[in-house]
Amino acid sequence: MARGGFRNAAGRISLRAMTTPTLRAYLDGLMLETARAGTFPFMRVLADAVRGAGWAVEWRDAAEPVDPDGHALVHMRRPDNPHTLSFRRAYHYPFWTVEPCVERWRFAVARAAFDPAAVPPEAGGFAARLRARVLPGPDPVRGDHVLVPLQGRIRKERSFQTMSPVQMLDAVCATGRPVIATLHPREALDRADRAALDRLARRHPKLTIGGDTMARLRDCAFVATMNSAVAFDGYLLGKPAVLFAAIDFHHIALNVADMGARAALDAAPGHAPDFAAYLWWFLKHRAIDAGAPDAGARIIAAMQRGGWPI
Repeated sequence: MARGGFRNAAGRISLRAMTTPTLRAYLDGLMLETARAGTFPFMRVLADAVRGAGWAVEWRDAAEPVDPDGHALVHMRRPDNPHTLSFRRAYHYPFWTVEPCVERWRFAVARAAFDPAAVPPEAGGFAARLRARVLPGPDPVRGDHVLVPLQGRIRKERSFQTMSPVQMLDAVCATGRPVIATLHPREALDRADRAALDRLARRHPKLTIGGDTMARLRDCAFVATMNSAVAFDGYLLGKPAVLFAAIDFHHIALNVADMGARAALDAAPGHAPDFAAYLWWFLKHRAIDAGAPDAGARIIAAMQRGGWPI
């Protein structure tokens, strides 16, 4: 009898019970194309693991409506029913997450406790290789300026933030240090946003608006941001971070929600956590490394934590 099949009162096999459970992955563009071709490493490992557990896999276009009754996987979208999970890259390839929510500050890693004593000695080599691959270039230097990578909605304070981005920038400028605030390449500022930045620049002569974010990251004193991924990249370069909002990589940062803005900014220049240990813990221990032998098992475990009967 097929997996899960049974006979009803009339002695007939229930076709519904015999139906193979199916995972439908909703992807777009190159992701969909490479998943179908079997050349998307994470999706290839995922498909092998799911099929090994007795499920079928279907690749669907992200423009299609998600089947409300089936088990679905969506990319960086809010799951709209209990049978849907969201996946996204954990900042750098080949590391991924599978979660029942889309807000990074609600991910399992955000709630976990980081213990540097439990990290193996190879963490240093791992961090060095990752830095050489994703941030090649000269050795970083500790300059004087604070890098503030701005994101979107700069005049609005949202629920996961301690203040608005404009207020954050004002607080950083109040330290008296040179401050470079760079703009997000995919976020558009309106006239009121630009006026707010102009007012800050007139009040704080050491404030510069704009510039090459990654170049300024390499020679900054520290990063102050809501929750930009630039701060995570800063860990690779040994740059302390002051976070004004919730995010998943908060463990070794100075968090304004806990300390207050003044105390966090005052502590930042001398803040020296074990960056290499943290990067190993966050990426190798907590995320799914698509190239690791246990990647399939970790994917299945993430689906189980999300409530799937797999």
